[in-house]
Amino acid sequence: MTEVSAHSAGNPQAFVGKVHVPRWLSHIGLMLGLLIFCVVIMMAVLAPLLAPYDPYLQSLTGRFTPPLWLPGGGWEHLLGTDHLGRDYLSRIVYGAQISLVIGLGTAVVSGVIGTAIGVCAGYFGGKVDSVLMFIITARLAMPVILVALAVVALVGSSLTVVMLTLGLLLWDRFALVTRATTIQLRTSEFVTAAELQGATVPQIIRHEILPNLVNNLVVVATLEMAQAMILEAALSFLGLGVPAPLPSWGLMISEGKASILFEPWLITIPGVFLFTLVLGTNLLGDGLRDVMSPHGRN
Repeated sequence: MTEVSAHSAGNPQAFVGKVHVPRWLSHIGLMLGLLIFCVVIMMAVLAPLLAPYDPYLQSLTGRFTPPLWLPGGGWEHLLGTDHLGRDYLSRIVYGAQISLVIGLGTAVVSGVIGTAIGVCAGYFGGKVDSVLMFIITARLAMPVILVALAVVALVGSSLTVVMLTLGLLLWDRFALVTRATTIQLRTSEFVTAAELQGATVPQIIRHEILPNLVNNLVVVATLEMAQAMILEAALSFLGLGVPAPLPSWGLMISEGKASILFEPWLITIPGVFLFTLVLGTNLLGDGLRDVMSPHGRN
């Protein structure tokens, strides 16, 4: 023991390699994605405190005020104003709420549908699996953006309609992932033990199958959130997404496209925020997949 202590004292770096760093802390992509996602969440939650103006307040005398770093800009409107004189910073801050509500709401709706289909297909197998796989294949053959455009055009544009429409269209990834995992779990020893003890199918699914799907569901949910945010922005850009005057980043890009040659920052600013949020969400999901996997990335 004395020799080891002496050697360690003479070599201060002897203990460096023994310091255990949690796997998730050493994942740069995960940390960056988590930072971006947390910042956007804080921005959405604290929007009433961070926004300097009412995002719906119009001032036609202050239309197209450039942002601070451009000639003519000032501290009164840090990111400028839009075509109706509304403060762009305030609309950007409140727009974070729209993107997060769409992303989280879509992930919940699609997660419930996809998980139910995937677990049933994977656990029961046979004809049930064949029928449900046919439904999944039919869904994969449907162009999401075109179907969403048709539904919103027929039903009407609103935040709830957009969220439910995307949720009803983006469940296939949940279904495929949960089906594949459930097929592996149904032959496991703890499921067999539960069956021998007389547990019913709902009890087995609730207590044995679903808890082991949580890690996969979290990863898929983050990826679906990113896709939902992009689709919402696309629908809003086409005029069939979140209705005006809600401060959606996609709608802000749509409203600014008419002035792209003279005020390109009207598109650039919300586009950068949307890109950053989607990038952060994808990095978070990709990092969670690496960290939760027992062998890391394959």
